[in-house]
Amino acid sequence: MPIKIPSTLPAYNTLRAEGIMMLKAEEAERQEIRPMRIALLNLMPKKIETETQFARLIAASPLQVELTLVRPTEHISKTTSQAHIGAHYQAFQEIKDQKFDGMIITGAPIEHLPFEDVTYWQEMVEIMEWTQTNVHSTFGVCWGGMAMLYHFHRIPKLMLEAKSFGCYPQDNLAPTSPYLRGFSDHFVIPVSRWTEISQADVDATPGLVTLLGSSNTGPCLIQDPAHRALYIFNHFEYDSDTLKGEYDRDVEKGAPINVPMNYYPDDDPTRKPQNRWKSHAHLLYGNWMSEMYLTTPFDIEKIGTVTEDRRG
Repeated sequence: MPIKIPSTLPAYNTLRAEGIMMLKAEEAERQEIRPMRIALLNLMPKKIETETQFARLIAASPLQVELTLVRPTEHISKTTSQAHIGAHYQAFQEIKDQKFDGMIITGAPIEHLPFEDVTYWQEMVEIMEWTQTNVHSTFGVCWGGMAMLYHFHRIPKLMLEAKSFGCYPQDNLAPTSPYLRGFSDHFVIPVSRWTEISQADVDATPGLVTLLGSSNTGPCLIQDPAHRALYIFNHFEYDSDTLKGEYDRDVEKGAPINVPMNYYPDDDPTRKPQNRWKSHAHLLYGNWMSEMYLTTPFDIEKIGTVTEDRRG
């Protein structure tokens, strides 16, 4: 079903070329339904690439979706043009009186910093607290998920001796979870991080449930029902060539980097990488959207105060 994003957003033409139904504002207004409102707090440096990746996944739902791009109020992006940011993004302080069915908080390339040393950490704390009254379901991705675990549960991120980089096998630890409908018992997912979350810390925290995990890279997906949140530390949203771009960048800079594990055929970086996670990516985000639709209040102003259940 259609996703409503500005036709001037680069993702618009990219997704339309892929056969995803795009909806212009005037067309959306003629439909007598309430769209699902999703906010994307985009903390990644390659903002256009990240917008497209997440828009692609949430557009795969049978629902009309309205995507709002959000940025930290005081943080100035150095890698995306201010013209693009000004045309398509709203500062958090501009939207904090609004309510959303869902919010995605992306990763950020600041893993090495203690959370409190991040320049926009105080606003991040405000945003995370705001999700509890203004967002029905929040999806924290990589650093975004680790930040939420730290804020709500004081679970620390742990530095790794070497970067987890590649496509790592994962186990389905909760096959009856509605978020994992259609999932295989085992699959791979792109991983690209210098930090991890300890499963022991998760197990010691009441209420948290690990849905996906790996003996190599630790917890992958955690559910936090008390905060109506999911935390994923790996990257279902990645395009087929995203890890390749990271690898080529580091090779060009002379930075120490291993060939991404289990990504290129025969681990040969001269060969075209294979995408073996796309179907599970669409399953997870589609299931998230479905669960949100089934439980979010129809009256959007009631978000944060009640939960409805439209299951038969």
